[in-house]
Amino acid sequence: PRLERALRPLKNLLKSDTVRRLLCLLGALYIRLVWSSGRWQTVGGDEARRMWDTGEPFILCFWHGRLLMMPYCWDRRKTIHMLISQHRDGQIIANVVKHFGIQWMAGSSSKGGAQALRGMLKELQAGHYVGITPDGPRGPRMRASDGIVSVARMSGVPVLPVSYGVRFGKVLNSWDRFLVAWPFSEGVIVWGDPVRIERDADATALEAARQKIETELNRVTAEADRLTGRTAVEPAPEQWRPGERSA
Repeated sequence: PRLERALRPLKNLLKSDTVRRLLCLLGALYIRLVWSSGRWQTVGGDEARRMWDTGEPFILCFWHGRLLMMPYCWDRRKTIHMLISQHRDGQIIANVVKHFGIQWMAGSSSKGGAQALRGMLKELQAGHYVGITPDGPRGPRMRASDGIVSVARMSGVPVLPVSYGVRFGKVLNSWDRFLVAWPFSEGVIVWGDPVRIERDADATALEAARQKIETELNRVTAEADRLTGRTAVEPAPEQWRPGERSA
């Protein structure tokens, strides 16, 4: 109770729109400092560059724990709409990324219902791009939900996985093991292979595609950690899924 009373003024302060806008601006400035002060390289990404050049839309996907430096994987000439939860934490993320010209829409890869799905399909049909964290907003960590597969099947556009790693940084003890990069470090952005899903895919094919997205995203994340000398973050234990039997 004493600690709760001590934190109450801070919680009240964070309810202020002005304070939150200032914190989001500071967050964006920190991301810019990390990028500009570091030595960064990109591994892969030929398919992303080809699709940017030809104006072909795709679904960008990355784990929630690797969100921090994702604004710098993107071609600023292209419009992207990130799917971000309506939770307060999600709104903070939305207000940080908008400083990089990234649009957002309310929802998540597992929640948000038909409205979020319609919004993503509308943007993809308009030739824009959509970004999804398929384990957000609450996990399980580094396990892809079915939502990203549904969007890819209905839109007919591929999913492109990407991740980042950094030599000097801190993995937080949060559900997503969020990686905070330090300034003046070496970093790498690693792109994976595109995953395409047929519009007439049945339940078996959809589950295979979900697993492929998850595996490829975990592969590029582990590679980003390897290239920067970090211990790889392990995915959360697999959960039981409808239609599966326990061993």
